[in-house]
Amino acid sequence: MTVTPFYRFSITWAAVLAVSSGLAWSQDAVSPDQPEVNPVDATHYQQVVSKAIKYLENNQAANGSFSEQLGPAVTAMCTTALLENGVPRTSPVVQKGLDYLQGFVHSDGGVYAPDSNLRNYETSVAVMCFAAANQDGRYDDIIRNAVNFQKNIQWDDAEGHDRSSTFYGGQGYGKHKRPDMSNTSFFLDALKAAGEDSSSEAVQKAVVFMSRAQNLPSEYNEQEFATHVAQDDRGGFIYTPVGEGETKVLENNGRTPDGGLRSYASMTYAGLKSFLHAGLSKDDIRVKAAKDWISRHYDLKSNPGMGQQGLYYYYHVFAKALDANGDRLILDPDGKAHNWRNDLLNAFQSRQQANGSWTNEADRWYEGDPNLVTSYCLLALQYCHPDKDR
Repeated sequence: MTVTPFYRFSITWAAVLAVSSGLAWSQDAVSPDQPEVNPVDATHYQQVVSKAIKYLENNQAANGSFSEQLGPAVTAMCTTALLENGVPRTSPVVQKGLDYLQGFVHSDGGVYAPDSNLRNYETSVAVMCFAAANQDGRYDDIIRNAVNFQKNIQWDDAEGHDRSSTFYGGQGYGKHKRPDMSNTSFFLDALKAAGEDSSSEAVQKAVVFMSRAQNLPSEYNEQEFATHVAQDDRGGFIYTPVGEGETKVLENNGRTPDGGLRSYASMTYAGLKSFLHAGLSKDDIRVKAAKDWISRHYDLKSNPGMGQQGLYYYYHVFAKALDANGDRLILDPDGKAHNWRNDLLNAFQSRQQANGSWTNEADRWYEGDPNLVTSYCLLALQYCHPDKDR
C-alpha cells in the first residue's frame, strides 16, 4: 500500500508556527503578575498514593495476577505501578506479579497470552515491568528477546511496507494487525525502558509513522486528511493514518465539514511524549505544533475530544508527556498559569474512591476495571511527586 502525495504545506504558516508555538509552555512566559501557582502538597500526594498502593496489594489474586480475565497486561501494569511508587521488588505482591508474568514468555521472545491478538501491547507493558524490576540484571534475557520480538513485528520493508506506505514504522496489536498510535506509543515506551538509543532504526521508523498521524501538513506528513485540517485541530493527533485515516472522536464521525479528521488529547499527548523520547528537538515543528494544540485544549475534567471515554489512559499519557517536556507551568488560552502536576493530583484526589481505587463509568477500553484504572493513576502519579515539582 503506497501513499498518494497531497503536499500543500504553506511555508508562511510554518514560519509563524515555529515562532509562536509552545511559548505558553515556558516558565519565562509566565508574567510576574500571575498569582502564585500552588506546588504539589506532599501530604496530599502521599495520602492518595498510599491508598492506591494498599488497594492493589489487597486485590491481587492468589496466583499473582490482577484482572486475569483481561490477560497479562493488567498484571504487568499493576506490578510496574507498585515498583515505580516505591514498593520493593522483594515484596510478596511484586514478586508474585513478576512470577505470574514470566509464565507468558514465549519461545519467540514475546510476552503474551496464548492465541492473543494483543501481542505488541502485552509485550510492551511486560518489558516495562521487567525493566522496572531489573536492578541486578536478572531479566536481561527476557527484555532483550522481547524487544527483538517487537522489532520483528514492526511494519517495515520486511513486512511488505516500505517508507512510502502509511503502515511503515508503526505497531498494531499483533502481527498483521494494522498499526495505530496507541500501540506504537507503547512500543516506544518499551524500547525506552529497555535502554534503546533514540537514534536506533526501530525508533526512527516509528517516528515516521507517528508524524503521519499528526494533523500537520509538512514534509513529514503529506496525507490528504492533514491538508484539510481545521485550525482547532492543527498539531493534534488522530488514531492512525492508514487508509483514509482514522480518529476515535465520535462527534460527526470524527470528521470536519471539509473532510479533515478531528484531533483528540490522549493520542496528542502520546505523540508528544513519543517525539521527545525519540530525540526530537523542542524546536522541531512537530513538537511545537503538538504543544500548541495541548496548550489550547488544557483540561483535566475530560479527555478533550472524547469526553469521559478513555479518561484515565489520558491522565497516564498526559503525565508522561508533560514530564518529558520538562516545564512546570502551562498557560491556558485565557492566560492562566497551571502547575499541571498539582492539577493532576487534585483530579486524582477528587475522583479516588474510599477503598483507594479509581474506575470510569464510561467503560470503554476496559476502564470499568478498577485494577487497570488504578494502575494508570499510580503510573501517572509518579510524575507528580513533590520532588519533581521544583
